[in-house]
Amino acid sequence: MPKVLCIGDVMLDVIALVPAAINYGSDTPSQVSTHSGGAGGNVASWIKACGVDSYVLARVGNDPAGVAVLSDLDRLGVEHGDAVIEGVRTGVVVILVDPTGERTMFPETAANAGLTLADLPDLSNFDAVYLSGYALLNSQSRPGVLSMVEAINNKGLPIFFDPTTIGGMNQAPFEEVRSWLPLMSTLIMNEEEAKYLSNKSELIQALEELLTMTPTVIIKRGGEGAIGKDRHGCAHSFPAAHAILVDSTGAGDSFAGGYIASWLGNHEVESAMKAAIEVAGRCVAIVGARPQVTTAI
Repeated sequence: MPKVLCIGDVMLDVIALVPAAINYGSDTPSQVSTHSGGAGGNVASWIKACGVDSYVLARVGNDPAGVAVLSDLDRLGVEHGDAVIEGVRTGVVVILVDPTGERTMFPETAANAGLTLADLPDLSNFDAVYLSGYALLNSQSRPGVLSMVEAINNKGLPIFFDPTTIGGMNQAPFEEVRSWLPLMSTLIMNEEEAKYLSNKSELIQALEELLTMTPTVIIKRGGEGAIGKDRHGCAHSFPAAHAILVDSTGAGDSFAGGYIASWLGNHEVESAMKAAIEVAGRCVAIVGARPQVTTAI
């Protein structure tokens, strides 16, 4: 069975479902729950839920949150390193979800910062790599992760790269972020991010511009589905899956996990996109960014 290495954050998510407008400076009744999160851990979990083995670089603090995060990976069958960093906290994200399902995130990277080449496992055990932009955008991790990317490319493994949010990308110079794109095999991002990175205001123009830098580009469009293309084929566009939107947290991560797991089976963009949309539809119908043990794919 193929196996995917996932490089990116593992976090504890604190999610507040807010049923109405926030009463700033006062109380706002809400439904609060905790979940494991972080792009690296989320994608690895959805890949595993799709029947493909996964391994995530997991760095946590020596605290109760770290114990919870690692035990959740074990419960889902995701392999991970055992890097407990003394003297720092496990990464936490506070997430506010409004009545439409839209989420606003307040992340603290904490123990995830400071990845080095020494954290990279033996690449001969893997068939593909998922890389979260958060790992590259963190200034403490960037040199180490770029060294990892060089080693992965030397090994000939495909890299599926999600550059993350525009707010995240603003942590590094724009041209430096763009310089990473030719190092990747596939870009997976949303429409806003694609237009930002391409400097194009139209979707198709953004797609074609990004293809000059990366061989395959997949653009998520939320409720409008997704569009994708590789340099040697035609564009594929699909509507979103029919789903009751409860919480959009992790929707992009589940899309990436579904895409990668399917692509490894036949290397086809079209079928991988269809699978990704179906998996994302299952994610937005539940609270939290991870599948449950009983989630059927």
